[in-house]
Order: sequence, then C-alpha cells, then structure tokens
Amino acid sequence: MKSVAKELGEYMEKIADNHKFSVNKLREIVKQNIPFGFEEMLNYGMIGYVIPHDLYPKGYHCDTKLPLPFINIASQKNFVAFYHIGLYAMPVLYTWFIDEYTKLDLKTLDMGKSCIRFKNPDDIPFKLIGELVSKISVEKWISVYEDKFMTERKK
Repeated sequence: MKSVAKELGEYMEKIADNHKFSVNKLREIVKQNIPFGFEEMLNYGMIGYVIPHDLYPKGYHCDTKLPLPFINIASQKNFVAFYHIGLYAMPVLYTWFIDEYTKLDLKTLDMGKSCIRFKNPDDIPFKLIGELVSKISVEKWISVYEDKFMTERKK
C-alpha cells in the first residue's frame, strides 16, 4: 500500500493511529544512529533515508533521477515495515541481524530480503534497529551498492 502523500509531513499526518508511535520511534532511532551523509525524505511513498545526488550523482540505477535509497519506513495496513537494503546486499549483515534478533525474547521474525514486518509494536527491537542503522556509512553503502547491484547489472 503506497502512500499518495507528496511530502514527508503529509505522510506523517496520514499514518494510522495504531502505527503512529512505532513509526515515530523508528524515525527517531534512525535519525539518532544513521551515519552522517544520509538524508531523510519521502522516497517511493515512504519515509526514506537516501544518499543525495550531491554525494552520489549517479543516483539509483532503476531511476537515476532518484537518490540512492538505503532505508525506508512504512506504515502498511496490517504492519509497520522497516526496509534496509543493506540486509539484502550484505549476507554477513543479514546473518548478524538474524542472530541478534533471535537472542531477544520476541515473536518469530517476519522478514523478507530487505523488509522486516512488525505487526505488534511491542515486538520492535528499537535498540537492535539502532545498531543495524549505525553499521554502514555512506561510503560503505556506495561501495556495496556498486559492487552488488551495478556489477550484476553489467553481467
């Protein structure tokens, strides 16, 4: 369910009441922990954290007019989603996150390649999300992105 909001403030106003706390807390955690250089913006109809064109002029290979995406937060109908493309691109990071999550006394992890779905706000491991967010700098993400996605695209 993609939002039709045109700006971040409008997106935040339209979040369902039962997701407001979780989305705001995730935003706060990301902003506190994300390395310097990432920028918050509305991205693909979600809250996005991207590498702006002034730091990575090539932009996103799927649409070079867009900045390079990294993290997104979305309020969906039945859950809050946290997207971290680094989990998809970096198997070591993915394994680390799974291992750390299983150490917590939470419900089974509902996760895709880069999407973590939280149906219950009480199951969001905010501290672990903060650790995850802090692990990749702008420079590292550009390097991983070009190695993983741009190299595969050329094949």
